[in-house]
Amino acid sequence: MFEIKSMYTRQRKYIFFLLALYVLGWGFTTYQSVFLGLILGTSLSLFNLWLMVRKTDKFGDAVLQGKKVRSLGSFSRMATAALAVMIALRYPESFHLVSVVLGLMTSYIVIMIDFFLQSFHSHK
Repeated sequence: MFEIKSMYTRQRKYIFFLLALYVLGWGFTTYQSVFLGLILGTSLSLFNLWLMVRKTDKFGDAVLQGKKVRSLGSFSRMATAALAVMIALRYPESFHLVSVVLGLMTSYIVIMIDFFLQSFHSHK
């Protein structure tokens, strides 16, 4: 489980870096609704990543102990995504809907990029 936690730590740093760029974009450009949508979606994407890591950790512990495992929490992650879309639809003047959806996908994109970077570094 140490590998999952180290991957999460690395990916969390990447997402915080992206969030910092989005905050700068929100503050210094005229595309404030786009960047605010990215901030909302990426923040909830980070929350979903944390949920996934926590559930995976509990899943691994349960398997090692021979206990029955319920789920990996797909419903809670989908509910978080639905919440983000509902916020964007409720306040369209503040949040750009497409940006919120792109922000929600950020953690999965970061996971893929991190995987390729780690694969490349391990083959050197």
